[in-house]
Amino acid sequence: MHNRYLEINRRRKRFSGTDIRQATTLSDLQHLAQKQLPNFVYEYIAGGADDEITLRHNLDVFSKQRFSPYTLRDVSHPDTRITLFGKQAELPLAIAPTGLAGLFWPDGDMRLAEGAALAGVPMTQSTVSMSSIADVAAVPGLRHWFQLYCYGTPDIYSRLIARAQECGSETLVVTTDLPVTGNRSWDRKNYSSPKNLSLRSKLDMLLHPTWGLRMLRNRKRPNFVNLLEFLEPGKQTLQDVAHWINQHKNPGLSWKDIEYIRTLWPGKLVVKGILRPEDALIARDKGVDGIVVTNHGGRQLDQVVSPLEVLPAIRQAVQQDLTIFIDSGIRRGSDIAIALALGADAVLSGRATLYGLSAAGTAGVTQALSILRRELETTLALNGLNNVSELSPDILVPVR
Repeated sequence: MHNRYLEINRRRKRFSGTDIRQATTLSDLQHLAQKQLPNFVYEYIAGGADDEITLRHNLDVFSKQRFSPYTLRDVSHPDTRITLFGKQAELPLAIAPTGLAGLFWPDGDMRLAEGAALAGVPMTQSTVSMSSIADVAAVPGLRHWFQLYCYGTPDIYSRLIARAQECGSETLVVTTDLPVTGNRSWDRKNYSSPKNLSLRSKLDMLLHPTWGLRMLRNRKRPNFVNLLEFLEPGKQTLQDVAHWINQHKNPGLSWKDIEYIRTLWPGKLVVKGILRPEDALIARDKGVDGIVVTNHGGRQLDQVVSPLEVLPAIRQAVQQDLTIFIDSGIRRGSDIAIALALGADAVLSGRATLYGLSAAGTAGVTQALSILRRELETTLALNGLNNVSELSPDILVPVR
């Protein structure tokens, strides 16, 4: 029996097709993305900090949970819809804020927004996106959220807040876990200096001609367009803006800034970067509407706890006073089910949709979200459940 099992697995190969509709897992989309992208671009999506212990741990913790399903229940109509900040979402998910999407696919932020609108989920646009807030927010049918990095002084980030409000963004997500950039050593190996790709990276681009032609055909040169107004005219290249960002990181960011932002923002306010129950309670007391329990996808501090590990304690602390999102490690619809069972209201997904984007643009984003939806529906049905609202800790048995 053991030898037969090994023989079966030896015949399994990674997905090598080109039809995005035949990709059946996020792993398939990741493989397609890796083939499409030069290594310096792919590394930005897939890599983590230091020894990538946290990156791996974020995935491992989901495997420490086992389902304990009910049987002989009518599960003919599994329902993945939830009410999120007063509006219906087709999945308990929002696309996470991700920078540099314009390097993965031309106008990548627009393609992410289109995929989100088609799937009926919100999309969170990053401060360091490569499309304007106005353009992304105008995508038909999109629930537009804006993620804020508090660069520089309040005068700078208040202007970004005002712009998001003018464009109709319904939710502001303030990222707090990047006072300095994590040590992403694998990513840095692709550069000979902070602004310049290494010779090896430049040669690697030549081995990905489809990606190169796609970038050349795009009339817009990739740039952090929402930050250009803060730089001097004539000094607004992508490298100039990247340097400006490094010079304007805000290690002094504190809860006083959240209080100030609350006075500026009339819509829903979410703090992204919570890993401790006491910080969740402070966020609640500052008038925040939701929090994201996250370790930044393993890209900031290595050897840090996984959001899933601390989620139950945070839910216990805040009860139902806050909407709780969780990210970092979501690769299956079953992962979404586990997160909701342990106390999350919804998840944020970043890498999953970026792999889809890199593989096939809007169609790839749509396929990534469709895969997660089908997997979540299957997980519900096989657990004897009809609705994501029925997920609770009772459905899980942790591995000892």
